[in-house]
Amino acid sequence: MDWMSELAVVANAGLAMLLGGAIGYERELKDRPAGFRTHMLVAGAAALLIGLGRLALALPHAFAGNDILQIDPLRLIEAVVAGVAFIGAGTIFARRRDGAIAGITTAASLLMVAVIGVAAGLQLYLVSVASTLLALVVLTLLRVVER
Repeated sequence: MDWMSELAVVANAGLAMLLGGAIGYERELKDRPAGFRTHMLVAGAAALLIGLGRLALALPHAFAGNDILQIDPLRLIEAVVAGVAFIGAGTIFARRRDGAIAGITTAASLLMVAVIGVAAGLQLYLVSVASTLLALVVLTLLRVVER
């Protein structure tokens, strides 16, 4: 395995962290439970997991000598979603006095940055950047319309 492939995985994780950070900064400005650093880490972890899956496919033992794939990189996407679901559940809570539920948008934004991280990990740069912009539109401009 060459160093350039590994550096590309790290660069993709860095891009994902920047994009996740943009969404996390918006959450931070609104003083939400998961902010800048959390969103960066979720997006970066998602991209890193996908990149590791891509690198694992190049390992000599990825195929069992009979061209049957022994590694399923799509399971990494499932692992990302499961991990983010756990983190997202922690951001949702019920307020005691009025029974309202808070944190759902932040949980959804964590899922969104994880998927953006998956896209960056798969080197789908247009998808990851455009999705970040769409998420920011939803979180900022549509809030004004909602009011």
